[in-house]
Amino acid sequence: MNLVIDIGNTLTKVATIDSGKIINVDKYEVLSAKILDDIIIAHTPSKAIVSSVGNADEQVIKHLEKIVPTIIFDSTVRIPITNLYKTPQTLGLDRVAAVVGASSLYPSANLLVIDSGTAITYDLINEKGEYLGGAISPGIALRFKSLHQNTAKLPLLQRVDRYELVGASTTECIESGVLNGIIGEVDHYINLLKENYPSLKVVITGGDADFFVNKLKNSIFAHQNLVIMGLNRILDFNAQ
Repeated sequence: MNLVIDIGNTLTKVATIDSGKIINVDKYEVLSAKILDDIIIAHTPSKAIVSSVGNADEQVIKHLEKIVPTIIFDSTVRIPITNLYKTPQTLGLDRVAAVVGASSLYPSANLLVIDSGTAITYDLINEKGEYLGGAISPGIALRFKSLHQNTAKLPLLQRVDRYELVGASTTECIESGVLNGIIGEVDHYINLLKENYPSLKVVITGGDADFFVNKLKNSIFAHQNLVIMGLNRILDFNAQ
């Protein structure tokens, strides 16, 4: 049994995984030693991995390390793909884990991994298992927030699933610009990559992944726990 901990900017995901199958995933605003103790007693993991893009409580992590053999994931940890990024030390750990997760689901394929959260990240790995890089742009909520914060009168809106192409009110115009714009961006980026990688598979994850299902012209595969799966693959890879 593996214990996978993904510490994000707002929430921490804690997953237990057995033989590659996710048994349970819980989300916490604050991860405590007591929570870890309860999980370990219930599932008795043999090893653990911790990835943090947010603020991790070092005392809680040290507590875990005393109980379960633990890998603290960073740019020095071995991964089962070839990383050709120019500055691997600046590459987001969640981006690496998502790519590893996708490549474990679709081995020997040209893959574009899209993680749609606060930011939208695009990450390309080729059929040789070489990570090439990608792109970063503002996510849906960030685009709404930017319009509100950087203008005098535009309201702060949130994502909706039904919206107009031609807005007849300020609200409808913002929704059209942000949501039609972001769909156009994603489709355009996919189309550009397909010029060089015709067999490209597109895998999407993240909090806004569901928004893009059935809206893009390109076909996609949605996997909500892609980062968790990638971290588990990295943990097993380093245990070999």
